[in-house]
Amino acid sequence: MNPYVPILVIGAIGFGFGAFSLIAAALTGPKRYNRAKAEAYECGIQPSPQAAGGGRFPVKYFLTAMLFIVFDIEIVFLYPWAVTFDKLGLFGLVEMFIFISTVFVAYAYVWRRGGLEWD
Repeated sequence: MNPYVPILVIGAIGFGFGAFSLIAAALTGPKRYNRAKAEAYECGIQPSPQAAGGGRFPVKYFLTAMLFIVFDIEIVFLYPWAVTFDKLGLFGLVEMFIFISTVFVAYAYVWRRGGLEWD
């Protein structure tokens, strides 16, 4: 048996579940549309008027999203390292120190430039 078959089966099950959920929700869900539901959600803040073409969003939204993705993905790299820490020995420790140092330098740079301030 091909070792990739279980991965493909799990992927197919996940895709099937997602497709089934979307179709079932569309068929069985309530269809009461009103003006309030059609508006963009602004976390309780009154939305500011935008230009006819939709206007431009502040860059801070995109920067915050990118910072979250970058630092979140770096956490994902820590899990396999923690699982195989004993097998890697001193090499793994040095490599992880370099990785964490790089992450810290990026974090310090973003912090210094004011990327974490939400004004």
